[in-house]
Order: sequence, then structure tokens, then C-alpha cells
Amino acid sequence: MVNGRQLHFHLAGINNQNFIMRDEETGSWWQQVSGECIQGALKGAKLKPILHDELTFAVWKRENPNGRVLRPDPKILQAGEYESADWEQKVGKMPVRVSQELDNTFEPRTLIIGINVNGETKAYPISALEKQSPIIDKLGGREIVVVLGDDKKSVRAFERTVDGRALEFFVRPDVSQFEMTDAETGSVWDFTGKAVSGELAGKQLTKISVLKEYWFDWKTYNPNTRIYNLGNL
Repeated sequence: MVNGRQLHFHLAGINNQNFIMRDEETGSWWQQVSGECIQGALKGAKLKPILHDELTFAVWKRENPNGRVLRPDPKILQAGEYESADWEQKVGKMPVRVSQELDNTFEPRTLIIGINVNGETKAYPISALEKQSPIIDKLGGREIVVVLGDDKKSVRAFERTVDGRALEFFVRPDVSQFEMTDAETGSVWDFTGKAVSGELAGKQLTKISVLKEYWFDWKTYNPNTRIYNLGNL
């Protein structure tokens, strides 16, 4: 919905490996990564982002056993036009083409988790999360925690302030299914951000959207992004 009008979109093209959407109502072009209209009658308008997760299907299904799943189009499936199972690995080897000089802090296709809180952005390399999860941090004036699921692929972030108190979390290495414990009360929290036992049982951490991205793409659209380094907040 933009200015009280419902828009309908389809794919118009690709820019920096982000798709460009064209709305049928005005013919305006919209950038996927930012939701901003970049050309046409609605130029400068922005779509309202929806809170989302970066999860494997297994984790999503475990949390949503009755959830619905988008079914592949049988015509496209039969024609073999869907990407193969190793599509992500193939894309990871493709050369990068960008219009400006590329920041070389990381290799262009280094996978990061990008987070934007109140207009302040930060990139968390997946490699850092694999070595240190949860990551306790502060971004955009909010105390946050970034966690890697027990499948080592799913990622979530939460605001870690509960009842006015910022909590410090740790994960026990001897637990097979994800859980984290806060140091202040010893309450145990699951991967949805809910306290399942202890003094704070029933409390829910506020989710923060995360985006699993290639470094070059995140940097292109967030030129002032900060970078998380292990041991250096």
C-alpha cells in the first residue's frame, strides 16, 4: 500500500543482483533491497518493510507445523526452469560487477548478516557468528543480541532489554537444540526469543529483522555500515 493505493508488482530487471520491481498501476520501478521507488511517478516513495527471519525450512517447519508453503508452478517445474539445488554455490563463484569502487574489507561474496536499527547499519560476518554466538551488541541506540541456530544456518536478532534491563546471554555448548541463558536471572530462552523457564518464563524478546547478504551488496546499499569484529564492538 502506497499513499492509500494497493500496488501490484512484477519483475522488471536486475541491478547489482537485486531485482527491480515494476508496479502495474503507475509503471514505477522499485529496488528490492531498499523498497525504494527509483524511477517513475512514485520516485522517492518507500515500501514499508515487514519483519522477517533468515531460517532454514527445517527450523521454520518445527516452529510452524501447520504453516503453508508456496507450491512450485508445475509448468515451470516440468520445463526445468527452476534453479538447481546447488544454485547458491554456483552464484557464490560468479564474478562481481558493481558501478563504484568495491570496499575490500572482505571478499565480495563473503556472507554477512546485515542489520539496520533506527537507520544505523552493521554487518556481522557469518564466520564471526560461527565462532561467537550469541553476539551481544548495541546498535541504533538499542541493546541487541544476534544468535545462530543449532543448524548453524538460521539467524535471528532480538532486542535484549526486558523490563528495562539489558540482559547478557550465553549458550551452553552441551545442548543439542538451541537454548540460551541470561546471566542476570538464569532464565532459559529458546530460538524464538521466548523465556521457557526461570524467573522470566513467558517473557518474549522483541525481534529485529536480519538480512543474510553478500558483503559487496550490503556495502553498496549501506555505504556507511559498520562491521562487527570479534572482541571489538
